[in-house]
Amino acid sequence: MTCIITCNFRKANPEHATANIDHLREKHPRFKLFHGDLLDSGVISIKLHEIAAMFAGRLRQLEVYNLAALSQVKVSFECPEYCLLANGLGTLKILEAVRSLAPHVREKTRFYQASTSELYGSVLEKPQSEMTPFNPVSPYAASKLYAYAIVKDYRSAYGIYACNGILFNHESPRRGMDFVTRKITSGLGKILRNESMCIELGNIDSIRDWGHARDYVNAMWLMLQHNQADDYVVSTGETHSVREFIEKAFGMRGLYLKWQGSGLEEVAVDQHGRTLIRINERFFRPNEVDYLEGDSSKIQRILNWRPTCTFNDLVTEMVDRDA
Repeated sequence: MTCIITCNFRKANPEHATANIDHLREKHPRFKLFHGDLLDSGVISIKLHEIAAMFAGRLRQLEVYNLAALSQVKVSFECPEYCLLANGLGTLKILEAVRSLAPHVREKTRFYQASTSELYGSVLEKPQSEMTPFNPVSPYAASKLYAYAIVKDYRSAYGIYACNGILFNHESPRRGMDFVTRKITSGLGKILRNESMCIELGNIDSIRDWGHARDYVNAMWLMLQHNQADDYVVSTGETHSVREFIEKAFGMRGLYLKWQGSGLEEVAVDQHGRTLIRINERFFRPNEVDYLEGDSSKIQRILNWRPTCTFNDLVTEMVDRDA
């Protein structure tokens, strides 16, 4: 099977943005990488048709995974228009490209949309399932709500096999440095190497349902192997606060934190009296999402998916990589 990934980089140099997949490019000669702009419908359509043509006469199933997005929630408040265009309109452009395929190819094409637990925003019930009303509180979540709805529309209107995966927070050592979990573990590593004195963070009392990206990618793949397209929540059903993540990560390296002060003046001090964590209002969102907990019983029942990595395993793997 030939593996093909389409990467979309609007402003960054594509050659500087592939570190996480360079090992695949080196080891697998049939792995092909195309560059394009998510907002350029012509490029998307041309590339998708080119990929389909590569399998002419022997195509069993063409799987399209849309993982491209402006994914930093706080950044979405700073550039909301681009966020809506990339996350919402970008999804529509890919679906239109799928719809433009020849009928015999389109019927073999399956589309996965990376949806998000941020759709629930200020949650209206706990835990959150596929039946929980959405209540987005950020431009990022609003853009993803459009994408979620347009996927359902194209599935019902045109018979396209299209799924939404409502993924709760999923992490790994590959996580970007601007996401809080990686900021914690990489910051811990810098402290241990005497490259930094402390980490500055925003809302450390927000509660999340954290899983491992490896498990969640498996869930994405399973969605496109089923005989019927549908939408699924992917989560562990277990919650922890950012504060808990910090304490566990630092404790794994023998640094036991004590919290002092409150609000923006709160700090975490280790057993040696060093201040290792500070709160900085610059890292707070204009609208905070305080609590997310997923109910993944549907995907467990229908696709037999289960999370295999515990919270402790996840933090251990990330700390071992960075610290």
